[in-house]
Amino acid sequence: MNSDFLFAQPSFVSGMARSLDLFGVFDDYNVSLDGDVADARALYADFLVVGDDIRAAMKQQRERERQEPLFEM
Repeated sequence: MNSDFLFAQPSFVSGMARSLDLFGVFDDYNVSLDGDVADARALYADFLVVGDDIRAAMKQQRERERQEPLFEM
């Protein structure tokens, strides 16, 4: 998961139309009431991404521990 909250996700057709858009008419961004709300939403999205990264790292560590022997002789 990446934090691209502030940018709209265009479709293939809108991507093709953008190649003909010389004046930036198709530029589209997610909007917020004010800068504080936008910052809070972006911070929340970043918080979720960091949580996903921590969960993925913990899962990798658990799998690594399962594959390693408990002790070596």
